[in-house]
Amino acid sequence: MAAVRVVVVGAGVGGLTAALSLHSAGADVVVLDAVRDLLPLGVGINLQPHAVRELTELGLGPALEATGIQTREMLRLDRHANRIVSHDRGRFAGYAWPQYSIHRGELQMLLYDAVVERLGPGAVRTGLVFESYREDEEGVEVSLHARTGGAPVGLRADVLIGADGLSSAVRRQLHPGEGAPLWNGIRMWRGIAEADPYLTGRSMIVAGSHEHGRLVFYPISKAAEDRGRALVNWVAEVRVTPETRLETDAADWTRQGRLEDVLPYYADWKFGWIDVPGLIADSPQILEYPMVDRDPLPFWSRRRVTLVGDAAHPMYPIGANGGSLAIIDARVLAYELSRTDDPVDALKAYEAARLDEANSVVLACRDMAADRLLDTVAERAPNGFASIEDVLTADELTEMHEAWRRTTDMDAEALNSRPSWAPRR
Repeated sequence: MAAVRVVVVGAGVGGLTAALSLHSAGADVVVLDAVRDLLPLGVGINLQPHAVRELTELGLGPALEATGIQTREMLRLDRHANRIVSHDRGRFAGYAWPQYSIHRGELQMLLYDAVVERLGPGAVRTGLVFESYREDEEGVEVSLHARTGGAPVGLRADVLIGADGLSSAVRRQLHPGEGAPLWNGIRMWRGIAEADPYLTGRSMIVAGSHEHGRLVFYPISKAAEDRGRALVNWVAEVRVTPETRLETDAADWTRQGRLEDVLPYYADWKFGWIDVPGLIADSPQILEYPMVDRDPLPFWSRRRVTLVGDAAHPMYPIGANGGSLAIIDARVLAYELSRTDDPVDALKAYEAARLDEANSVVLACRDMAADRLLDTVAERAPNGFASIEDVLTADELTEMHEAWRRTTDMDAEALNSRPSWAPRR
C-alpha cells in the first residue's frame, strides 16, 4: 500500500480513525476539514466494545482509559426512578473490552493528537472546503477552496473517503437530490454538568418516555472521577407537537438551546440520588437538535470513492451506535485496502462487508420498540410502581431486552474470538 494516496474529507471520529488505520497499512493519507481550528467541542459519546477493540489495537487503549469512564451498567427507569430493566455493559457483560462513555471533543482530540504524532503535522489540513471530485482511470481529482480567501485547491488521490457527517458533500455528489435529513418529531437538548457521583459512579440512566420527557445521562470524565466528582452528560428527548416542531435544516449539533425550553419537562423530577432539574440548570451550555437520520443507501462506493460513518449511515442516537460504527467502518476499509493492489476491488469488498450490517442498525434504531414500552409504562403506571412485573408482562419485558440487544449489542463471544482487522502490510 505504500503507493496508495488517500484523501479523507472530514476530521471527525471516523475520518481520523481512518487516517490512523490507513497509515498503519502503509498508505499516504491526508485529512481535510472545513473548520479553521479543530477544538474539543460537543458533548458525550459512547464507544461500544466492538469499537474500543479497534482503538485498542491502534494503540489508544491507555489514552481511552485515562480519559473516559468504563460504563458499568445501563438502567431503564420511569420518571420516578423506579427500575424497569438493567443491562450490564462492556466487560461486565462478557466482552473482552469495555464500553467507554467519553466527551466527544476529547475523543476527537485524542485521535487528532495520534494522527499528528504518527503521520506528521501536515497530515490534517484545516480550512479547506470540499467542492467536488472527478474520477479518471488513474485516480481521483479532488477540488476544494480555502475557507479564508476562497483560493482553489486541487489534490490528487488514488482513493477519496467521505467522512464529512450528516450533511456530507461527498455523499451529495454520489447521491444527488437526496434532500434534507428525515426527522421523527423528537426534539433533543444536550448538556454537561458536574455533580456528585451517583449509584455505582459509572451508571448510564435512561428514564421516562418520549411522550412526557425522556432523559439519558451518564458520567464521561475520568479526571472528574479522580477528583471525587462526576461530569455528567445528559440528553433530553421529547416528542413535540406541530406547533413546536423544528425544521430539519436546524440539524446542526452546535445549535444553541435554551434552558427555558427544556427545563419545564423535568422540573418536578425527583430521584433522590441525583438532582435532575439541577443537573440541567447547572449546564454551562445547552445544545438543541432534532432527532434525524437518512434513508439507507443502496451503495456507498463508486470506483475509487466511498463513505464512512455518518456520511454513509446517519442514524438516530439510539443504542450509542454512531461513533462506534464509524470506527468499525474505518478499520474495515483500511483492512480491505491492505489486502489488494486494486483500490476499486478494495472499496467493493468494504461495502460488501459493511453496508447491509450498518443499514440494518439504521432501521433497528427507527423501530424504537424498547422506547415504545417505556411509553407503555408511563401510560399504565403514571404515578410509579412497586414492581415492574405489575406493569409489563413477561413477554413485554423480554421484548424490551431483545429490542435493546438489536440496536446495541453484538455477540460477545463472536467479538472476543474474531480475528483482528489490523491492516496487513
